[in-house]
Amino acid sequence: MIVLSVGMPRAGSGWHYNLIHDLMKTMGYVDARDIREQYHLQRILTEVNCNIGVLSLRRLAMVMVPALAGKKFVIKAHAGPTLWSHLLSTMGLLRITYIYRDPRDAMLSAYDYGQRALEKGRPNAFSHLIDFEKSLTFIDEYVRIWEMWDAERDVLIARYEDLLQDYDSESARLVEFLKLDGSRQEVQEVIESYRPGRADGQKGLHFYKGKIGRFREAYSVEQQVVLNERFSPHLQKMGYKTGLSN
Repeated sequence: MIVLSVGMPRAGSGWHYNLIHDLMKTMGYVDARDIREQYHLQRILTEVNCNIGVLSLRRLAMVMVPALAGKKFVIKAHAGPTLWSHLLSTMGLLRITYIYRDPRDAMLSAYDYGQRALEKGRPNAFSHLIDFEKSLTFIDEYVRIWEMWDAERDVLIARYEDLLQDYDSESARLVEFLKLDGSRQEVQEVIESYRPGRADGQKGLHFYKGKIGRFREAYSVEQQVVLNERFSPHLQKMGYKTGLSN
């Protein structure tokens, strides 16, 4: 089986992936980076966090080669579900988790991250978000992807904010979904090592830095009105308030 860790960008998805990756290693799962090298999947999986990109038939078929050879591993994605991911999940070959965040905070974080990279002369995937409108268009796509994952069956849906505020309950829910024994010392050690705040400063574990509701300080009232008008029905279903800051 492959575990697929999907997430909204800037929603702790890297943290969530690494937590799942290390939890599954306690059950004998192989490091996905080794799979990437051994099976020559460099064009399918990224070097960092082994992101598969689009869940197309071709890409999923290629990662299924080592899986069908008995290799078990964890990969990442930001993309929406497809007929093929749904089929593999139904067949029990793919176990899927999904993490999301208040899209208003995710949108702001993506913009800030892209601009910081530009200032350093090293543009990244978010550096094209040069203003509010472009950032809004960007996150709008991922709200639609959230909606698609929310409609899928047999997917563990997690909220970034819940993991920050109630890590014990949420990590226990994750362990149960992954069918792990939460009483095992190895499992408990992994859970503790990824507790928000424990891994401060470690590369790839930016989860702890996220501030809930920061968009209320960064965006004007007029911009917040636009965000509420665009996302209001989704925000309510996601569990977020739509009120404006003073």
